[in-house]
Amino acid sequence: MTVLVAYESKHGATGEIALTIGDVLTAQGVEVDVRRMADVDTVMPYDAFVLGSAIYMGSWMRSARHFLDEHAEILTLRPTWLFSSGPIGDPPRPAAADSFDVSDLVETVHARDHHLFGGKLDKHELGIAERAVAGALRVPTGDFREWDAVAAWATAIARVLHADVPA
Repeated sequence: MTVLVAYESKHGATGEIALTIGDVLTAQGVEVDVRRMADVDTVMPYDAFVLGSAIYMGSWMRSARHFLDEHAEILTLRPTWLFSSGPIGDPPRPAAADSFDVSDLVETVHARDHHLFGGKLDKHELGIAERAVAGALRVPTGDFREWDAVAAWATAIARVLHADVPA
């Protein structure tokens, strides 16, 4: 079984989550290919999918949504999990988590699960307009990703994948 862990990330934080998921799956004996969605030519060779996007303005990145729509026919037929990253703060701002709804994405690909992970914000990586918005909204700087939660979620996926493989 080969799993595609694909992601879209503007500043790299979601990509780091995807790499960690890939590492955990690999450690659990799953063959994994981790790639940016933009670098995936076809989904046909993969038996399962773990797909993620950074959250901007309350939704997945446009390119990630397009990827799901483009490949929905195959994704609905194979085990698929979704993850998002973005809420920041300690604790994460409830407004960000509460206003984020992925039910349409989950339905589009018949995802088995969706997990929302905290995000990371380094104002030095932002463009001028992004810094202005972050400053105006008083967005906290820092890394709010919970690596233990990422590893636990990936481990749970590995268990399901192993259970789904015929003996």
